[in-house]
Amino acid sequence: MSMALDERLRSAIAALLYATGESQADLAAALRVSQAQVSRRQSGAAAWSLTDCDVVAAHYGIDVLELLAGPTRATDSLPAQRRRPARRTAARARRTAAVQDRGAR
Repeated sequence: MSMALDERLRSAIAALLYATGESQADLAAALRVSQAQVSRRQSGAAAWSLTDCDVVAAHYGIDVLELLAGPTRATDSLPAQRRRPARRTAARARRTAAVQDRGAR
């Protein structure tokens, strides 16, 4: 069963917010609207306009069709420099270094 376009769009935007570590307030600034307006659009109480879709896609550096295709395509299209750094990788590197230090003693 496929999602309706409005659900796919909201899911894609939520996934992009998560993947980049941005907040609704960050996206609102790019759209030049309030965080409350982004929240209403994300909850389905208000609709995303085609102009909004263009701005959101440009903000994340993806094609608008990738945005409309849903969360997987949108996040897969996200440029690497827009992704938030993986916290687990840094923590894992610290643990590995600590284990190696203990083994060297």
